[in-house]
Amino acid sequence: MNVLQQLIYYYGENGSYVFSQFLRHFLISIYGVLFASLIAIPIGILIYRKRILAEWIIRLANIIQTIPALAMLSILMIGLGLGVNVVIATVFLYSLLPIIKNTYTGMTQVDNNILDVGKGMGMTTLQRLYMVELPLSISVIMAGVRNALVVAIGITAIGSFVGAGGLGDIIVRGTNATDGTAIILAGALPTALMAIISDWLLGIIERKIDPTSKATK
Repeated sequence: MNVLQQLIYYYGENGSYVFSQFLRHFLISIYGVLFASLIAIPIGILIYRKRILAEWIIRLANIIQTIPALAMLSILMIGLGLGVNVVIATVFLYSLLPIIKNTYTGMTQVDNNILDVGKGMGMTTLQRLYMVELPLSISVIMAGVRNALVVAIGITAIGSFVGAGGLGDIIVRGTNATDGTAIILAGALPTALMAIISDWLLGIIERKIDPTSKATK
């Protein structure tokens, strides 16, 4: 039996298990990126307003990014123990840099002439933020979220080492099997598919909410 036949057989025998782990993997990744977005986007806006803080905060996020994922899991495991929470926290920390950096970059790229027009119309700082700056920088911010989610899906795969489940469990089983190539593929292929589909769907959402894409039609 070749690898393709073994793969088809594995999916036939364990389809419901693979699907449940696929959903678990996806939800862990989504929660980590969602929580990161709720924190990182306001931080990006803050350092845009207080640019003296930008270098230090981005540098700190860069330092977090340089820590190997397994080492980060081990560090967080001391405080959070085994399971899903430690993986979500790891994804959260790794997602901060791209979202903070893209939010800051997107905000700084807004044309000052447009902001001056808003001021001339009597808009408050808060009104300019929600009605001008965020809409015009949303495509750059969404690019950061897309990047964070793709990275998160890869990080979540190592969650099996701390008992979090997900498609990483299948991959690890394959590496421990005598002839586990098909089992490794059974976990790796859905992981890659998840990353591709997530990036594609977020790209659609980005184009739908980006006012500049509508203006060019």
